Amino acid sequence: MAQPVIGLTLDIEPPGGYSGEPWYAIRENYCTAIAEAGGVPVALPHEPGLAERYLAMLDGLVITGGAFDVDPALFGATSRHETVSTKDRRTAFELAITRAAHARALPALGICGGQQLMNVALGGTLIQHIPDAVPDALAHEQPNPRTEPGHAVALETGSALRAIVGSASMQVNSAHHQAVAEAAPGLAVNARAPDGVIEGIEDPAHRWFIGVQWHPEYGIDPGDTLIFRSLIEACAN
Repeated sequence: MAQPVIGLTLDIEPPGGYSGEPWYAIRENYCTAIAEAGGVPVALPHEPGLAERYLAMLDGLVITGGAFDVDPALFGATSRHETVSTKDRRTAFELAITRAAHARALPALGICGGQQLMNVALGGTLIQHIPDAVPDALAHEQPNPRTEPGHAVALETGSALRAIVGSASMQVNSAHHQAVAEAAPGLAVNARAPDGVIEGIEDPAHRWFIGVQWHPEYGIDPGDTLIFRSLIEACAN
């Protein structure tokens, strides 16, 4: 059987460091996680007009994370928290390709900010800054390295994510200051942190449409590997 081709969205950085011009970036472990699970990772430059053309070549999609936020205006907010920083062309592209992938029932995984993007793409809302919105919140921007767990998450009974992982909980890393506030219509919450913050969403009516707030590409919990394997299996069928 041919290996499924999985598109991964890229981050973009301003001039400096790697190049004197704007440059795309992706952490190696995103791609390695796909390859080790049996897929073929390919990078997707930010061309909203090519979203449908990309999807015609893909068997699955991963919307990656990054150190930026979705513009609050896109989910109906009338104010913008001072911590919010956006990358508007990246977001426009990811909205276009995520909505198109969902309409095609193409398997898709959203990671960290990619999970938040999934929710906004389908009509959900976000918490703009957890420390200001959640009393007694955990340190969702963990002080220890991202290669270590930051906290546990509880997986919802009956969710696709729990069936994939085969466990009621996971140890996860945490690198976000925003989170899902209200899940989009049709989406269900599949994971929560001990402080109640939503840590995952999924579409029960879709063959494989799952978002997680942590970074499973680091492989911290045994369930992380199972998430990627399940994605690739769904893309192969």
